[in-house]
Amino acid sequence: MAEIEIKVPPVGESITEVTIGNWFKNDGDFVKMDEVICGLDSDKATFELTAEAEGVLRIKAQEGDTLSIGDLIATIDSANGAAAPAAPKEENAAAPNASAPTEPAADKIEEKAAEPAAVAPTAASASAPSGQAYEMKVPAVGESITEVTIASWSKKDGDHVEVDDILCELESDKATFELPAEAAGTLRIVGKEGETLAIGALICTIEPGAASASASAPATSAPSATPAAADKTYTEKHASPVAAKILADKGIDPKDVNGSGSGGKIMKDDALKAGSKPAAPAAAPASAPAKAAPAPAAAPAGARGQRREKMSSLRKTIARRLVAVKNETAMLTTFNEVDMKPVMDLRAKFKDKFKEKHEVGLGFMSFFVKAVTVALKDFPVVNAYIDGEELVYNDFSDISVAVSTPRGLVVPVIRNAETLSFAAIEKEIVRLAVRARDGKLGLDEMSGGTFTITNGGTFGSMLSTPIINAPQSAILGMHNIVERAVVVDGQIVVRPIMYVALSYDHRTIDGKDSVSFLVRVKQLLEDPMRLLLDM
Repeated sequence: MAEIEIKVPPVGESITEVTIGNWFKNDGDFVKMDEVICGLDSDKATFELTAEAEGVLRIKAQEGDTLSIGDLIATIDSANGAAAPAAPKEENAAAPNASAPTEPAADKIEEKAAEPAAVAPTAASASAPSGQAYEMKVPAVGESITEVTIASWSKKDGDHVEVDDILCELESDKATFELPAEAAGTLRIVGKEGETLAIGALICTIEPGAASASASAPATSAPSATPAAADKTYTEKHASPVAAKILADKGIDPKDVNGSGSGGKIMKDDALKAGSKPAAPAAAPASAPAKAAPAPAAAPAGARGQRREKMSSLRKTIARRLVAVKNETAMLTTFNEVDMKPVMDLRAKFKDKFKEKHEVGLGFMSFFVKAVTVALKDFPVVNAYIDGEELVYNDFSDISVAVSTPRGLVVPVIRNAETLSFAAIEKEIVRLAVRARDGKLGLDEMSGGTFTITNGGTFGSMLSTPIINAPQSAILGMHNIVERAVVVDGQIVVRPIMYVALSYDHRTIDGKDSVSFLVRVKQLLEDPMRLLLDM
């Protein structure tokens, strides 16, 4: 019997152990060469382990086990490779609707024979006996992403869908993606909202032939069904599923709401800000009692209610990384204050002409980004990070800008910010912020920053101690601008003052460098002509 051992491979110079995140195959499954069998988590990234031969998989370590590099993780019995493939096919034929996570599938949609069903025009499952059903599986959405959570379904089980209709939103620990239908027919939902699925897992099936069944429905139902279908299509195409649900609960027509997303798409924030309308006239008396039933369930005065919501993958990742930073770095924060009057005067003087020429507003963030890039050149250790026993210095400035979204905090990156003009920085900030709020950021847009800026002042924060965005060594916190009495040239005057905070890893950056860096940023902002003259 030819047995091939699969051991934990080297995945990085400073990584000595990994944890088994989840198995994509079961013990005894037949696997093919280079097929992904499990995900491995390290303290820096997630990796996929592939089969090194074709044969029957024998699992030696379980999910959650921590193994050192070189430890045995599984074996493959290649002697049974010739006979093994037949069993899965027979099993698949006997149970065509089973989710078969062990199938070696390269595409997220596969074709298979559907079970014959009795012809019933009113039944949601009606389909031609000879029709073909399509399996839709969770697609690969990034190299380091091994699982996704179903955030919300845009369609219901039994709905008729067309090609490219958005079926649901998938949420990973880094971004959100929309899953479009790749076939027309009747939708059969397998994965439920809130359920976490591995890459390649079955999420739903599409049974063709539903179009003819719906076409044969009684003609009397057509007048009432047409407006409902039109409204539903409008909501799904112009509002995110979460926003559509909020608007429905408020009784607001999506047509009356302006969307802030790309293409006018209505996002969650837009739906939350939309005011509730009075009850609409009873257009459908039969359905009014059903929708009115939940309304009286208002909590009585003084009630102490509770509710539980499952943490999203993004929120769990944020929590894990922030705790890791607090535990693994010697974090310290230094503060200073900046007189924002020179910057505000400059903006007031040129903002109209700036917008007219560059078609983008002149904000405070571009001044801070430019000031930070200059200060990073003067104090390169602030732009460095620790890798094992080495200190890595960056000769470029990729500035991460924290953006708050309905799903949590994301940090897109402005690449080579030191080479960009004020206008280019402002355009990039707007582009990244819009993509972040729409959940369209790619992995390449959120990785690789060398320094982070976060602006809690937009929410009214006066002072804070921001947490470092690992593996970076420092983060600058902006806060709100408040008029305060200060002494200038021996005179007490009122000036718009902002407190700024620099949190830094004391293992890398000494107090002298951190304080000097923040003083340099203050100097550049209080005399912005230095930024233009490179002084």
